[in-house]
Amino acid sequence: MAKLYPRDDADQVRGALLTLRRGTGLPVAFGGLVQPGGPPRMTITELAGTTTAALRGLAITAGAGLGGKALALGLPLRVDDYPAARSISHEYDVPVSAEGLRSVVAVPVVVRREVRAVLYGAVRQRLPLGDRLVAAAMDIGRDLERRLADRDAARTALATLPAAPAWPDRDPAGPEWEQVRQAHAELRGLLRRIDDPELRDRLDAVADRLAHAARRLDTPAVTLSPRETDVLACVALGCTNTDVAGQLGLRPETVKSYLRSAMRKLGAHTRLEVVVAARRAGLLP
Repeated sequence: MAKLYPRDDADQVRGALLTLRRGTGLPVAFGGLVQPGGPPRMTITELAGTTTAALRGLAITAGAGLGGKALALGLPLRVDDYPAARSISHEYDVPVSAEGLRSVVAVPVVVRREVRAVLYGAVRQRLPLGDRLVAAAMDIGRDLERRLADRDAARTALATLPAAPAWPDRDPAGPEWEQVRQAHAELRGLLRRIDDPELRDRLDAVADRLAHAARRLDTPAVTLSPRETDVLACVALGCTNTDVAGQLGLRPETVKSYLRSAMRKLGAHTRLEVVVAARRAGLLP
């Protein structure tokens, strides 16, 4: 199966850097993704607020400079006077000096114990970077971690789906369909967290394709809201209302409301009946 979404998340890093400037007031922000495979190494590709190209394309190795040390340790670090800092090595003093940077914070973005990117924020004066500012930078890094983790989960779900041509030849009541149903429920949950519109649309289309694969042609068409479908996808896996609420970020009372609405539309009276009716209507796989 072709890899629909290669691990290229530069757009997410770019967005995080813009948020970093707005959220902290730091005039300069830059960073990049860690190259997968081999020794830890990242390249600065995204710049915001810089006045030169001195940092663009700079390859940062683990342990070298402020960002390299943050990459190696997986911890946020700061220096209040980069050229004179004794806590870091100085392989990158020339490009840092060319940009005129003095006080710098570096925040590693860690997803499943792997550093995926490093975000930097800086000023051109020797100023102490306070704990509140560093905490704000860390929050932005954590938000990027969540976004990358959601993207990874979406890619994994798409990559592990069975080939579409095989679906009609299978018995929808058979145990082999449990993998399809699990993937469908996971996709429905991810849809509410993905902010990339193209990826969200693809996930939505794939989820619909999974649902329609087992549709019975003699079943009248029924339309459910996206949230009703999300709830039913979880219920079909045996989740309780509390489980569904936790997975979808809803209140248990809200889950009950969506479930009752879906039952009413599908003419069902129990959880089992509504799942069976939804599958016959092509709303669930």
